[in-house]
Amino acid sequence: MNATESHPAPSVAVKASPDHEDQLFRLLRQLDLAPQASQRSTAQAIGVSLGRLNALLRDATAAGYVKVGGHDGPDKRQRYSYALTTRGAAEKNRLTDSFLTRKFAEYDALYSELTGTTSGFNPLKYRTKFMENNLAPIPELYVSYDSAQKLKVEAADLVSWDLTPRQICDLELLMNGGFNPLKGFLSEADYNSVVDTMRTVDGALWPMPITLDVNGKFADSLEIGQDIALRDQEGVILATMTVTDRWAPNKAHEAEKVFGADDSAHPAVNYLHNTAGDIYLGGPVTGIQQPVHYDFRARRDTPNELRAYFRKMGWRKVVAFQTRNPLHRAHQELTFRAAREAQANLLIHPVVGLTKPGDVDHFTRVRCYEAVLDKYPAATTSMSLLNLAMRMAGPREAVWHGLIRKNHGCTHFIVGRDHAGPGSNSQGEDFYGPYDAQDLFREHQEEMGIEMVDFKHMVWVSERAQYEAIDEIKDKDDITILNISGTELRRRLAEGLEIPEWFSFPEVVKELRRTKPPRNKQGFTVFFTGFSGSGKSTIANALMVKLMEMGGRPVTLLDGDIVRKNLSSELGFSKEHRDLNIRRIGYVASEITKNGGIAICAPIAPYASTRRAVREDIEAFGAFVEVHVATSIEECERRDRKGLYKLAREGKIKEFTGISDPYDVPANPELSVETENVDVDNCAHQVLLKLESMGLISAQ
Repeated sequence: MNATESHPAPSVAVKASPDHEDQLFRLLRQLDLAPQASQRSTAQAIGVSLGRLNALLRDATAAGYVKVGGHDGPDKRQRYSYALTTRGAAEKNRLTDSFLTRKFAEYDALYSELTGTTSGFNPLKYRTKFMENNLAPIPELYVSYDSAQKLKVEAADLVSWDLTPRQICDLELLMNGGFNPLKGFLSEADYNSVVDTMRTVDGALWPMPITLDVNGKFADSLEIGQDIALRDQEGVILATMTVTDRWAPNKAHEAEKVFGADDSAHPAVNYLHNTAGDIYLGGPVTGIQQPVHYDFRARRDTPNELRAYFRKMGWRKVVAFQTRNPLHRAHQELTFRAAREAQANLLIHPVVGLTKPGDVDHFTRVRCYEAVLDKYPAATTSMSLLNLAMRMAGPREAVWHGLIRKNHGCTHFIVGRDHAGPGSNSQGEDFYGPYDAQDLFREHQEEMGIEMVDFKHMVWVSERAQYEAIDEIKDKDDITILNISGTELRRRLAEGLEIPEWFSFPEVVKELRRTKPPRNKQGFTVFFTGFSGSGKSTIANALMVKLMEMGGRPVTLLDGDIVRKNLSSELGFSKEHRDLNIRRIGYVASEITKNGGIAICAPIAPYASTRRAVREDIEAFGAFVEVHVATSIEECERRDRKGLYKLAREGKIKEFTGISDPYDVPANPELSVETENVDVDNCAHQVLLKLESMGLISAQ
């Protein structure tokens, strides 16, 4: 019996000898490249006999790598067809790595025998520098177009997970090789090793845990070894994943090791505890298609596309400049100097995925980059967008960014002062030292195969009308040094003040003013929080009338009771439902703010983490003014206009804020108002004065 005559019977598990693995790799690769070829053609392509092909097919079918189907072609002798399954595609990606490792090792041994020295292709200790040549293609996790069409049909019947925006960023860089050498989301063993040692179990340098976080209900529905489909937020299948690991992580430990502190003032730690799922899944990924980006498509390049561009242009040295801010004149001078210092071409490589909450949106930033790109020599400078979800992890993030840029074909990387730092911790101190990131990068740069270029702090010297590195200025006491901080720039934009040409390009300022008009013309949200009966709704109504009397912007009141009736009528009062209700209010308020209106919200909003999430959503578009109506629980219970406190004391209302459920008192609200022995008009006027002092309304 041979493969052209009958269905191969299942056999025991696939053998693990190197020769067998090589043949299995060639088989899976051939089925991916030519799924319609006959068995005879396939055997010839991978260099084995039909009998050996039959044995390989039998093993691959038994392992679930190959799916057997009927064949309707003209060759009646061929009664069966073979195609890769999702698991087979993932195994092909794993075997590709293994195959290349062995072949490089064989080449290195032969090179050493002939020359007496190592070739450099196979590193002595770690495999992080897997592709020594920055212009050679790197492995991707995508299957061929034909296989992708078949896998898409097969994946439609799989259990699906709808990816979050951060997970989509991670998946894209896994599939296109930006996260090489990772072949999928980390296993539990790799996760623990990365968290504790910045290395995977096999020793590869990798500082950032890349895991698929899901909720417990979804995780409980899965079995180890099960294949799942990964979909974007519109339901498009991007990839499949074989779930090899499922575990509940120690998030406090992860925060301490990766971010340096379990402090929710850090945006990634806050995300870890209050947004990320409770369960992590790990396993290899098989790429079916790239996420679709409708914006700036000509500026988005995969690692292999950039490497091909560098090959075409003859660029052998490339220095990458990462930024999540608009480019100003100091950045231009910095990048010019970095390119000269490294004697390299320049890649401006801004992050357009998820950055720090409150950053300028990427649409505005890219318009700013494009506006000044002609200030750079076209023959030696290029720009590409990186869809990365930053973690703001400081030193670890710098190493991570270096590895990602190495995968994109860069040979040098600019590391700044406090690179990817998130700002201040809960004690008001910086999370990381100013040069911690540079120190850690320098420690690993030889292993990574990408050199660091120090970020120079550039300042404007008035007398010489030029930018200079502050550390290189010898006559500081005799000259006028000018600089505008990010905080000062935001203030000038908010108040419509002049931004001098020595600081930024007129084209950049024009784009920033389009997105960030003066504060008295922006939308904003006033968010009241306090106990039931504290007076939130009454003050909010009075404020709404006063703002409508002033005119100029539409005003919308999102009162807790009104929202419950019209937007969240199906929700109960569990913590989960309370959070969902507040997030809905925040979403509506963010849309109002984005479109230049004023949103006034008056829910109880008892949980600090949820209020913070709403703040971050709204501050992407305008100001968020938190007003704590600080009426004591005793006074609220004395008022008890709706009789709710009485019912809560009798146990007839469960999970009642202040009685049987906690209330997180705001730590740093923009305003706190007392309502005991103070009339409503006075309280509303206090809010108006605060809005005026913040520049959100014009003085009357």
